[in-house]
Amino acid sequence: MEIKSYFSNLLKKRNKTLSDKDKNFKAAINRLVGYKVNDLKLFKEAFTLKSPNTTKEAFNYERLEYLGDAVLGSIVSCHIFHEYPNANEGFLTQMKSKVVNRKNLNALGERLELTRFLQNKEENTTLSENIHGNLFEALVGAIYQDIDYDKCREIILGQLLTKQDILNLENKIISYKGLLLEWGQKQKIHLRFETTEENYVNKTVHFRSSVWMEDKQISNASEASKKKAEEKAAQRAYYALQKKENINGESKKNTP
Repeated sequence: MEIKSYFSNLLKKRNKTLSDKDKNFKAAINRLVGYKVNDLKLFKEAFTLKSPNTTKEAFNYERLEYLGDAVLGSIVSCHIFHEYPNANEGFLTQMKSKVVNRKNLNALGERLELTRFLQNKEENTTLSENIHGNLFEALVGAIYQDIDYDKCREIILGQLLTKQDILNLENKIISYKGLLLEWGQKQKIHLRFETTEENYVNKTVHFRSSVWMEDKQISNASEASKKKAEEKAAQRAYYALQKKENINGESKKNTP
């Protein structure tokens, strides 16, 4: 009881020394994660952008993002393994990829409005397109450092990334290009992508990608990057072929 009282008084003293800004930040983080955080500095680090003026500064979200990536991968892998006891390795790998891929993490981070917690965002700061996903992983890293692994897992799966979120991804397609190539391989149909670089008058560069089935072009698309152009072309090809073929095929969940 004496030890418990000691730490309780210590926390009260720490809270008294917090600035109003930090008190508000801590209260907001407590609501976000669903528990009273112990080390506020961890969460301030998780929501601090890297300064463009120095390469030596370590107090920013990147280290916690690195840690959170590993912790999240472990939590998701274990959860999927137990949720799908009859699934084969291929299905488990695909499900994990659907959860931890950058597009999904960006969506989760945006849903939680994580950029509102940024500590050093200037008015004219340009944020990267993956900032929401990066902050989500940094938040996971901070939670893991603040409490033990088991409690961290409970918070991730109960508060930030729910089991229903994972279930909703079961039939989601994350790569139309991969799906097309896999289908073509199974059906022994030769599919290929032809991508060219296009230069415009205003010096912008775009990539145009075409999907060919044998000697017939079935779709094309243009985007700012080669990867995006091929994915968009693959998506269009998927919908064109889906009218005639069962591209999705049978579920692999129960395949031995």
